[in-house]
Amino acid sequence: MPRPATGHSKRVTLLRAALPCLALIMVTSPLYAQALTPDLLRPVPEGLLVPQDSFLRKTAGNTGDDDASDLGPDSNRKRPAPSRIGNIPTYGLPAASGAADDGFDSLNRKRKQRKSYPGEAKPKPSPGPGTPAPSAVKGQTNPNARVKISPPPSQTANRPPIPPSVAGIADGQPPRKPLPPDTDPFGPVGDYVGSFLVKSAVELRGGYDTNPGRTPTPQGSPFWVVAPELLVVSDWDRHALVADLRGSYTGYGNSLSPIVDGTISPAPTNVSRPDFTGHIDGRVDVTDYTHITSEVRLRVGTDLPFSPNVQAGLASYPIYTTVGSTFGIDQSFNRLDVALGTTFDRTVYQNSVFTDGTIGSNADRAFNQYGGVARVSYDLLPGLKPFVEAEADSRFHDLFVDSFGYARNSNGGYAKAGTSFEFSRLLTGDIAVGWAERNYADPRLDRLAGLLTSSSLTWTATPLTTVKFYSNTSIDEVIVPGVSGVLTRTYTFEVDHDFRRWLSAIGKFTYGTYDYQGNFGLTSDQGSRLDKTYTLEGDLIYKMTRNFWVTGTLRRDILDSNVPLTSSAATVVMLGVRVQN
Repeated sequence: MPRPATGHSKRVTLLRAALPCLALIMVTSPLYAQALTPDLLRPVPEGLLVPQDSFLRKTAGNTGDDDASDLGPDSNRKRPAPSRIGNIPTYGLPAASGAADDGFDSLNRKRKQRKSYPGEAKPKPSPGPGTPAPSAVKGQTNPNARVKISPPPSQTANRPPIPPSVAGIADGQPPRKPLPPDTDPFGPVGDYVGSFLVKSAVELRGGYDTNPGRTPTPQGSPFWVVAPELLVVSDWDRHALVADLRGSYTGYGNSLSPIVDGTISPAPTNVSRPDFTGHIDGRVDVTDYTHITSEVRLRVGTDLPFSPNVQAGLASYPIYTTVGSTFGIDQSFNRLDVALGTTFDRTVYQNSVFTDGTIGSNADRAFNQYGGVARVSYDLLPGLKPFVEAEADSRFHDLFVDSFGYARNSNGGYAKAGTSFEFSRLLTGDIAVGWAERNYADPRLDRLAGLLTSSSLTWTATPLTTVKFYSNTSIDEVIVPGVSGVLTRTYTFEVDHDFRRWLSAIGKFTYGTYDYQGNFGLTSDQGSRLDKTYTLEGDLIYKMTRNFWVTGTLRRDILDSNVPLTSSAATVVMLGVRVQN
């Protein structure tokens, strides 16, 4: 049999002998401890001790988290810094690193809330930017001390509670509607007297008129005007009562000459005159569809300066007074509205006083007028309501025959058709066209008839510009022999513009015709007398406050007549103030 290998056995024997020798060497060699050297205290990574002010010292602010206290209150471990292996190095300070705890953070991160001291009232959240800081507490000497934002109980104690209806928190209470915008910030506000709203005003004006008598030969004079106004409107759920009273008195500083160009002046020596227009309207609501209406009116004035009713040689204008009333009923049938009414008017004149001291009676000019009016309208479309209106009346003079021997009693009336409309509050008003006529008891007086126009339109072109148009037609009495009456038509075009809320300008143009039907001593080619009037007026209003305005007026009046030595012209300049409430 072969013998086993001898080389492997020898190597094992040598290894077994070497191990004990090594152990003996280690036991017999001297052992030395590691010495503490300054190198061990150097502020280098992996050092034994790192100084407190070292920039390489790990703190809770650079461990990678905002706060390391989330490991638990009993834990002494700190989160390790994030590894920089494989990350792109960053240099400089990160964004919002200097915002501290309550400064502005461009990254919009949530800041830690300030901890309150024990017993301190918790501050209320700020209502928004721009809120002023709370003032210091009274008696506090340290201006840097914290101020309690919440008020003490003594400031809120023993206060009466606010009713829920006033506070707007009552159950089922509808939300309050916002107040409408004030379209006229400088208009009168008025005062409430009981259940009535009262607005009052007075205007004081002064100026110069180049021809106050409207004579062919002008005679100028300074003048002054006092014009009071009163408006009373009821504030009732049902029924209504409105009183509108407006008047004026114009006084002139100079007296006109009674003799002009060797003849008696057609104008009085004293041209001062009053003017008043007032009415009181009432409405009784019997039902929602039936209303009883009434009106009481008063008119005080004089004849126009260029009227042929003005007698030559007068000392002053005779004043006339007209008192009237209307009583009617208004009934609605769905969209159909029917109104019926009766009218009564009484007109009287003062006696005429002449420059020579004589007095002339005007009793033949006094008369009563009885009439009735009917109006039918239909609400065709929203903002469009066509109507038809007719009126008939009779006039009875106190004297059947006037001072010239003419019987002036008459019967007349008118009929017109039109519509009232309101389109988006931009165009409002009414317009009508018809026919008017009057027949006189004296056969020598011709029938007076003509086309009738009536309108009142307001167009709001822009929020600052308003355009208005007015027209009216009437049949008036005269005392000229052989003349039946006068058919008067006036047309007014007005533009109002506000440069500012407190500065307004008004431009107005008025055209009028006075058609006297009868013989004025003119030839057949000239026909009857026809007067045309043109008035161009400009007003400037400076509204200093709601209660005080300053006004200026410049007006040009022109009278063009086909009767010789009757045409005239005048220029009026006025400056005044208006006080209102």
